[in-house]
Amino acid sequence: MGGYQYYNVFGKQVASQYLAMATLATIFGGAYAATGGSKKAPVPGAAPPINASSSDEADFIKKFLEQADEKKEDKH
Repeated sequence: MGGYQYYNVFGKQVASQYLAMATLATIFGGAYAATGGSKKAPVPGAAPPINASSSDEADFIKKFLEQADEKKEDKH
């Protein structure tokens, strides 16, 4: 067999290119598994709570957001 380096792994001879492929598959497979998983989709229409110091400020923010939504709907 031509020019390959062989290593003994658990009593079997394994060529170096197979060890390299197994190493790369383990690294990339582990990275893929770690970054995968369920992604939580944002709930449409859900807004963060309004932390206003007074009721007047809260009313102003609500009216402003309603006007911004109306402008957005008018453009489309």
